[in-house]
Amino acid sequence: MRSKRLSDSIIIRLLALSLAIMIFGVLSRYYALGSFLRQDLGQVVSEQQLALAGYVAHDIDDKIRQRKALLSRLATALPPELLDQPDALRAWLKERYQYQPLFSIGLFVVRPDGRVIADYPEVPHRMQVNYGDRDYIRQSLQGRFYIGKATTGRSSGVPVLPMSAPVQASGEVPAVLVGVTAIAAPGFLDLLQQSRIGDHRDSFLLISPRDHQIITASQSELTLQPMPEPGRDPLHDQAMAGYRGAAVAATPQGEEEVRAIVQVPSTGWLVVAKLPGRDAFATVARVQHFTLRQALIAFVVFSLLACGGMYIVLRPLFRAARHADRMTRGELPLEPLPIHRKDEVGYLIASFNRLLRKLEDKQTELAQMAHHDSLTGLPNRLLLSDRLHVALAQAQRRETRLALLFMDLDSFKMINDTLGHKAGDKVLWQAAQRLSGTVRQSDTLARIGGDEFVLLLSDLDDKAEDIARTVADKCLEAFDTPFLVSGTSCQLGISIGIAIGDGYSNPDSLLQAADQAMYRVKKTGSSGSATITL
Repeated sequence: MRSKRLSDSIIIRLLALSLAIMIFGVLSRYYALGSFLRQDLGQVVSEQQLALAGYVAHDIDDKIRQRKALLSRLATALPPELLDQPDALRAWLKERYQYQPLFSIGLFVVRPDGRVIADYPEVPHRMQVNYGDRDYIRQSLQGRFYIGKATTGRSSGVPVLPMSAPVQASGEVPAVLVGVTAIAAPGFLDLLQQSRIGDHRDSFLLISPRDHQIITASQSELTLQPMPEPGRDPLHDQAMAGYRGAAVAATPQGEEEVRAIVQVPSTGWLVVAKLPGRDAFATVARVQHFTLRQALIAFVVFSLLACGGMYIVLRPLFRAARHADRMTRGELPLEPLPIHRKDEVGYLIASFNRLLRKLEDKQTELAQMAHHDSLTGLPNRLLLSDRLHVALAQAQRRETRLALLFMDLDSFKMINDTLGHKAGDKVLWQAAQRLSGTVRQSDTLARIGGDEFVLLLSDLDDKAEDIARTVADKCLEAFDTPFLVSGTSCQLGISIGIAIGDGYSNPDSLLQAADQAMYRVKKTGSSGSATITL
């Protein structure tokens, strides 16, 4: 009957509470999971996009640096006298071009007036074109390397990227060396143009903020197109203002998009990696539907298993309660309850066991307080009397002898009067430590009151008196070093009375004889020891 009442009050309530929590968890998880997954997945996708954009930007940067280094070396190495020899200059360009053909459209040298001196590969109508209006020509005539604005080549008719380096002669720039690469040339920007993120065609853009144009993109029709107008794309506007990183943003069409923006260090261009939100977060809806189906199945299974499982979980508690009840009725001794599992029930039983141990420790502590001095931790008069009776019984059985050393500190009252009782307590504690260092583990050192100590030496042979005097001398030596109390050095002495007895001696007579011997030393006015044999 009691077990049934317990089941009605605990198991059924816990089961109902668990089912309510489960239903609430299913509903809240269904609505909250979408938001959480979008945030978490958005961060993961953003980091992936940022890594992809960084990889493409690093690849572009390497290829730009290669072309810059090559063109700068050629401009430095170009002999100035060849500027007046077009055929020889073309042969010089041919030789270098064939060795390192990084500029797919070719190399050509331009005079300050914009006319071409020589080119390779040779383009017949290039000699009639004036390049004086090109930005890269104007910049290099001022003595610096320059990457021009991407444009449609006048000679090639395809999107190209020109680069220029000044040809130096006697501190002047008599010509400019130009290298032109087709944007679609193999081994140049093809990693960006041909890469796709999933099935998304418009995955990458290469933007020149300086020239306000899209240099190229994985969607080829965007090549050389102007950038969006300010205000149309907030994230693009932030990028123009200096933002670098990855974020989830809305496109001008109002669609969600994960976009990463990374700068190409050598040019200041921006690599933009894009992924539509419908592709990035397609997993969210699938996870929500899967969660709902699994929750319904789990609800049915949980309802069937919860009753039996709840009883199994609480069974150790029922056993512990019955065991404790039998201990309270005296049917079982007080002992720690068995712990079957390390769960909350096990923790409760362990706490009960700790309570039992604490009660036992309290009993031990009370016994310690009853038989030991609270200041020094040494046995008190009561425990000394017990051990003296035991030592006398052993001496009678083994026909051995024993010694009792009664010790009293000299000049201790003066310390109490001048430095206070706290200082006196410290001296007593230090004295106990020093005396403890002179005795065997089988001996008993006790404080019987005030500044009086008694040392019991048991199981001695016929040389008991010599042994006792040796121990007394060690005790006297222990007091040769001054005591340091509250910054004050105090010199104390000790008077020791020794009583030698055997198994037939009376304990009170032994203690009284040692006391009398001690007072005999006291009367001499100096530390020392005296012996009485019973």
